[in-house]
Amino acid sequence: MVKEQSVQAPMPGNEPAEPADAAGFEEPKAADPLAELQAALTEARQQAAQNRDSYLRVAAELDNLRKRTQRDMENAHKFALERFLVELLPVKDSLELGIAADVGQAAAIQEGMDMTLKLLAAVLERCGVREVSPARGEAFNPELHEAMAMQESAETEPGAILLTVQKGYRLHGRLLRPARVIVAGSPADAA
Repeated sequence: MVKEQSVQAPMPGNEPAEPADAAGFEEPKAADPLAELQAALTEARQQAAQNRDSYLRVAAELDNLRKRTQRDMENAHKFALERFLVELLPVKDSLELGIAADVGQAAAIQEGMDMTLKLLAAVLERCGVREVSPARGEAFNPELHEAMAMQESAETEPGAILLTVQKGYRLHGRLLRPARVIVAGSPADAA
């Protein structure tokens, strides 16, 4: 059995509503998607140009800093000894005066050499150089001393320094040259 559907006509007051534009109101039109994309592309291109410009500026600054640092390092290596040499020049002058002195003035030459040695010691001290000159009887320290020989000694205990052959030197705590010494040994070591 087939049911029949009846179509009812709309009743007055029960009519479907008309679209808003028919009543004189316009719906806001949707923005043009192509125009929106073009605006976004233009903005992205501007941002990319700004980022590229910023990158190029930073890269140039880094390159200049690298070059300046390299130049400063080269100058530091070239002129590292400048202060020391300026301090050392009076010592050279004093030695030249001693050489030019009359040979008959032995006492004056000796006095000049003593003064020159004191001048040199003062220069070395101002530059941070300290002597390593162990006294007799001081314990041998392999970090500061170099043993040239061992000698039997009844006066000094084994392992103590008998004689300093050559002074050593330190620069700001770092060993430049160890002191060369003769170390006391026990009678058993000598045999």
